[in-house]
Amino acid sequence: MTYFPEQLMKAARSGTKDGLERTKIAVMRKVSFLQRKDQLGNEDDAGYLDVAVSEVKHPPPQLSPMPEGLTSHQVVRRHILGSIIQSERSYLESLRRILQEYHRPLMEADPRILSPRKIRPIFYRIREITQCHSMFQIALASRVAEWDCTEKIGDLFVASFSKSMVLDVYSDYVNNFTNAMALIKKACMSKPAFLEFLKKKQASSVDRITLYGLMVKPIQRFPQFILLLQDMLKNTPKGHVDRLPLQLALTELEMLAEKLNEQKRVADQIAETQQLARSVSDRLLSKQLNLEQGSLVLCETLIETVYGERGQVLKSKERKVFLFDDVLICANINLNALALKNTLLMRKAILGPPRLYQELQELQHDLSVVEEVTLLVGTLQGTYQNLNTTVAQDWCLALQRLIRIKEEQIQSANKCRLRLQVPGRPDKSGRPVSFMVVFNTPNPLSKISWVNRLHLAKIALREENSPGWLCGEDDGKTIASFWYPLLACNMTVFATKSPERKAALHNPVHCALLGFSAASTSLPQGYLWVAGGGEGSQGQIEIFSLNRPMPRAVKSLQVGSAVRCLEYVLAPTPTEDVEAGVNKAASGIGTNICVGLDDGRVLVYGSVDTAAQCLLTLRNPEGCPVLCLKHSSRFLFAGLRNGTVMVYGRNNSDDLWDPDSCRCVTLGSEPVRTLLVLDDSVWASCGNSVSVIEASSLSTQKFEVHPEPMVSVAHMACAGGGVWMAFSEGSSIRLFHTETLELLQEINVSTRSTLLNTGQKSMRVTSLLICQGLLWVGTAQGLIITLPVPKLEGIPKITGKGMVSLNAHCGPVDFLVATTSTLAPELLKRDSVVDGPDSACGGEDRSDTSSQESLQQSYQGEARGKGRGVLLQYKLRSTSGLPGRPLTALGDEASDSSLESLEHSVEDGSIYELSDDPEMWVRGRPCERDGGRRDRVISAAVISGGKGFRRLKGGGAAAGTRTSGEGLENILMVWQLPLTV
Repeated sequence: MTYFPEQLMKAARSGTKDGLERTKIAVMRKVSFLQRKDQLGNEDDAGYLDVAVSEVKHPPPQLSPMPEGLTSHQVVRRHILGSIIQSERSYLESLRRILQEYHRPLMEADPRILSPRKIRPIFYRIREITQCHSMFQIALASRVAEWDCTEKIGDLFVASFSKSMVLDVYSDYVNNFTNAMALIKKACMSKPAFLEFLKKKQASSVDRITLYGLMVKPIQRFPQFILLLQDMLKNTPKGHVDRLPLQLALTELEMLAEKLNEQKRVADQIAETQQLARSVSDRLLSKQLNLEQGSLVLCETLIETVYGERGQVLKSKERKVFLFDDVLICANINLNALALKNTLLMRKAILGPPRLYQELQELQHDLSVVEEVTLLVGTLQGTYQNLNTTVAQDWCLALQRLIRIKEEQIQSANKCRLRLQVPGRPDKSGRPVSFMVVFNTPNPLSKISWVNRLHLAKIALREENSPGWLCGEDDGKTIASFWYPLLACNMTVFATKSPERKAALHNPVHCALLGFSAASTSLPQGYLWVAGGGEGSQGQIEIFSLNRPMPRAVKSLQVGSAVRCLEYVLAPTPTEDVEAGVNKAASGIGTNICVGLDDGRVLVYGSVDTAAQCLLTLRNPEGCPVLCLKHSSRFLFAGLRNGTVMVYGRNNSDDLWDPDSCRCVTLGSEPVRTLLVLDDSVWASCGNSVSVIEASSLSTQKFEVHPEPMVSVAHMACAGGGVWMAFSEGSSIRLFHTETLELLQEINVSTRSTLLNTGQKSMRVTSLLICQGLLWVGTAQGLIITLPVPKLEGIPKITGKGMVSLNAHCGPVDFLVATTSTLAPELLKRDSVVDGPDSACGGEDRSDTSSQESLQQSYQGEARGKGRGVLLQYKLRSTSGLPGRPLTALGDEASDSSLESLEHSVEDGSIYELSDDPEMWVRGRPCERDGGRRDRVISAAVISGGKGFRRLKGGGAAAGTRTSGEGLENILMVWQLPLTV
């Protein structure tokens, strides 16, 4: 029996994905402590193994004393490894406590406390999860024992958690969790012996943690793993043997988390829809709901409020509001829960916004009167107690404080008030009639989510989105899911003759006057620059405003030569200025836009407003066309057609580039088609090779990325630790590691287009983009393909079959550009009275005033750093609607009287269920670069450019229809993504 741990250690060292699984199968018949499960009455667990691990033969991981002479990174990595060991030990201890202290005593109790038929669903998959982590702990122990020699942990996570069994058992557990909590809650009410059993177990435990507190730990496990591995990767220097394995481990864990999220979302959709279908009396509606169980977009408990003539709240009711793809349903709530929550509502806010406005006017009137009284008091000749200027000024200050409080109340009421204009029955003359329904949302973020989802739900019903994408995972079926990119509009660009080449970029400018609801429905704020031109012709630039649901042209520029490329340049931060030795002038321009021309010039425009003043012109000696532009904090790189890269430094007196600092780096004779900036280096393509140029020393490292010498690297897109590359010929794209330059994956995108039966055996890639977890691929045939990739710091491997858009261009996709912005935090704080129409019909702000295009705009620099985002989001349906006390994670530590009742504390509510918020997200750590804020609201859209627009019908190109003058016009297609709230 000694060879079993050796097999495990070998699997751990090898790091193969199936090493541990093969080891288990190989020794299953030989090792006595591997026993098949008792199948009696538990057929769902067939195929899994019980692993009874003796701590004598297989002790838990133990880190040896720290040796001397370690670097700071090695010390930190050892501390993080210690956290992993301790965390896993504690987790396994909790799982075993559930089985040994709760599951086994309940199964063996005589007389029975609960029947086995009720016990099994409560503890569903706990045993299998314990088995997975017992195997992981054995492998972890072997890896820890040799840590000082190998210092490698990432491959062990890949080997342990990339198995389908892990996904299956965790998915079953997460999807069953709400049901298990509901069973516990009902059993506490119907079985006093069970409630007494739980109380005694809690009281006898050292940490006094409840059964719920133990059972929620598997929900939190993968966010903990991801956080620990992120910290480990952060402290692993480049070139370390564990660097790539850690990135791959993060990718595997993120893929697992995403799959769990999606399965949980679908399970919740079906459960909510089935519950609603059982409750409605309309048979036709009930049948329709049962047929469309996967079309639920949003479901939340809101407060419907009815106001009186003077603004007072006449009545308020708690409603469950369901938003489906094509219908909005408002349902009643259980009366017991309604009475409690109405009490909470009335305690928080008694008066509605109209009454608050009236009270504000009264306070302002009183303040003006008191100010006049103060002036009169100042004219008194005598001296009187409590009647002097000081007392009168105190009255003014007190009224001013009351006015500020009232303004905050109005702001809060507006930010949580959702007005929906609902169509009613026609009147006697047949004219359509509509009425207004007012809901109060739990918080401003909830309102933002509702306004955005209602807006996108209307877009999803348009013909071009019904369906919008063809998905390979659905066996060629068309889909029109709300959660996929929605085509918001297509529009013509360039009124003159169509340029042959085009480029575009997003200039993120935050509009200070953009209203609350308009910000929830508009495209990412700022301007879209689209430029082009043909051989020997003048260049043209069109500037579009994005501060609305559809782009609007605001300015057109003419330049002396065709435009080849555009680059948006951020102003350097003060830290970067100090490091670069730049003394920033008070009048420094800061943010600007660089335009590369066919005659070799680079024009630098100011980007703060639409005036678009040309601030600087850069020239290369030979006048060679500028094919691509990229910048770092200190340098501007220009790739030329003759195989040279021009490097410009910043001017010491301002933020502009210094023409005299120009340096040249010759890479070869082929054109430099694309550039990519990574940290302190820039990747430049020349022919079938890519050169990595160090920005400061201009030293180069060249590596070949394609075996054919006549094939050039045409496009590059980076995410996490990988770079995707597309080529001038062929339909393959390749993924390379950013540090080792190792080829990690190769995908033929033409296999995705076979869903359309286009007859094209091969297609050329003409554009490449990574945005919001999707790799967008534009082709020479006008098709647009999206492939799923991870979002965190791991390797952006393609993890699914992808989709093909049924909306295509008639010619090549010239560019794909991402537009993203973070809604300003002031939108959640300042008064929203200026919003105008409060998004009654999905949130569109139809005001067409020029104020939104005002120059009173301030730059929002969220593009400087991308946050990590939420790590894992299991949305748990609450049991608060069920009778009985809420379940808690921790016991009542106030006194021994906790045996009499299970109290619900504020801290417990933050873990699972809030009294006024029946749903919550189990989240990871908030974004570090965001100051710890949890209220980030990210807007994103993708814009493509090409000739013409055609609508495919799933049967191939022949089934498509062409519009826009048979493709002679240049068309922009705008895809909008749901807000990330």
